[in-house]
Amino acid sequence: MLLSARTQKNEWVVRPADDRVAPLAQSLRVSPLVAQVLVNRGITEAADGSVFLRPKLTELIRPDRMPGIEPAVRRIRQAIEAKEKITLYGDYDVDGITGVSILWELLTLLGATVDFYIPHRIDEGYGLNIDAVRSLAESGTNLLVTVDCGITALAAAALAGELGMDLIVTDHHAPEATLPEAAAIVHPVLEASYPNQDSAGAMVAYKLAWALAEEFSRGPRLEPKLREFMLNATSLAAMGTVADVVDLRGENRILTSFGLRSLPESKLCGLRALIATAGLTGQGLDSYAIGFRLAPMLNAAGRMGHARLAVELMTSTSELRAVQIAEYLKDQNVQRQQCERKIVKQACEMVTTRGLNHPDRRSIVLAAEGWHTGVLGIVASRIVDKYFRPTIMINASPGESGSAQGSARSIPGFCLLSAIKACSDHLTTFGGHTMAAGLTIQPERIEDFAADFEAYAADNLHEADVVARLHIDAMAPLRQFTREAVEQLGMLGPFGQGNPKPVFAVRGVRLASAPRRVGAKGDHLQFTIADNTGAARCVGFRMGPLEKRMLEKEFFNVAFEAQINHYNGNSNVEFIALDVQFE
Repeated sequence: MLLSARTQKNEWVVRPADDRVAPLAQSLRVSPLVAQVLVNRGITEAADGSVFLRPKLTELIRPDRMPGIEPAVRRIRQAIEAKEKITLYGDYDVDGITGVSILWELLTLLGATVDFYIPHRIDEGYGLNIDAVRSLAESGTNLLVTVDCGITALAAAALAGELGMDLIVTDHHAPEATLPEAAAIVHPVLEASYPNQDSAGAMVAYKLAWALAEEFSRGPRLEPKLREFMLNATSLAAMGTVADVVDLRGENRILTSFGLRSLPESKLCGLRALIATAGLTGQGLDSYAIGFRLAPMLNAAGRMGHARLAVELMTSTSELRAVQIAEYLKDQNVQRQQCERKIVKQACEMVTTRGLNHPDRRSIVLAAEGWHTGVLGIVASRIVDKYFRPTIMINASPGESGSAQGSARSIPGFCLLSAIKACSDHLTTFGGHTMAAGLTIQPERIEDFAADFEAYAADNLHEADVVARLHIDAMAPLRQFTREAVEQLGMLGPFGQGNPKPVFAVRGVRLASAPRRVGAKGDHLQFTIADNTGAARCVGFRMGPLEKRMLEKEFFNVAFEAQINHYNGNSNVEFIALDVQFE
């Protein structure tokens, strides 16, 4: 996080040098910088390091090991052969959208009678809901398959059975003590022995599709059309995995790595249209491209309108229709960004006016009428980034049910779901997990809820817990950041939760040339630093205000990410400055 974007300084947490780095670097024939990061990630043996740096699809966990997969495959095969109507019921985020798209495409290839249903984010909210279950039963659905939801929908599941529908739940969210009534529940955490407890919803859907492909191929050697699709589907599963911010190690890393490599050559015309509309055609795509360029466009469908359109894009076979939808989603995302900026500005003003940024405060709960419910989760994340406090944003305008809707985001070490449960007497409904949650509440109860939430946070968060920390992989002299070494750092990707982009730091550097403010508003900073071993060009986004202090100080410390900047046919090492410390 950039220093100028926060209201407080970062505390640097520097990983110590390790004696195992040099032999590991020699064994793997990589830079000590790469070896240090591997050791920081818990990888100290050369064999494990080789697997990490060169992931292979053959190392994916077999689908038959996924809990609940066998009864799910049997029931779906029965539905296909009996020409029963199958409806896929997915969540409205990227994880749900891509998971539904994978299963819809596979079932279509298998000749199934299949449709999909995505609930409206604002009108229906998250998860399997009773009204939708009734509607789907009336439309003739025989088998209902959830994707990325359903594990806690006990009432809706019971109703499905009463209305004559069989239910298969595929999900990855935390289950309650009581599971829903279903013909099968496909869920990674139902068996503690399953190796990938952090599977995204799209990964669970991918495993079910894989198991079905094997079932209809009569063995692990897939029929050509099914094999081609499963390879293409890695891109969809990768998008869902990155967008849902699950741990990008182990199997998730393998699938995401392959899916990212195959994205630019995807045979799915919807994905090609999305990539082209985002201006990414012909480029190598990484987890950043998914998380900050492609996923927001898909999410915009559900945030500003209806996510069904995003599934239509991902499953489209018409190039023209795919381009039309992608352009529409791009426009929706622009509207989302404008709406988000407006609410963030209002929220920051409220924080300051109400003194919620006081050092003694442990949480932030804000409510106002007219806030767009679809962007409140993103806004909550922005407020957490700025003030480093668990944050809940609530649209105080009551919906049709009379309840206001809110979204919450947390900081590391504070379980949001536990905190909200402790204050749930004030709430109509709630759900979520450690770092993100949603809730509905009667408007007149918001103030009391906010007070109780702050009291819980004050009891469970100490002063040291609400200090933003910047974890640094190594202190290293500038001479180590050769082009070859920085290129090798790319082998550590894809980056994300559990495998963050490496951050390095250098102490006691000086300016090699005067800093220059750049950008339309002059809010970014270009500068060159030097130590007694070399020099490096830096770019500090939103660091323009540091120009004067940098000129005043002879020496300072810089934390950064290293990358290769390709410009005008030239390739040079460049640092993205993340923080500057003035001693």
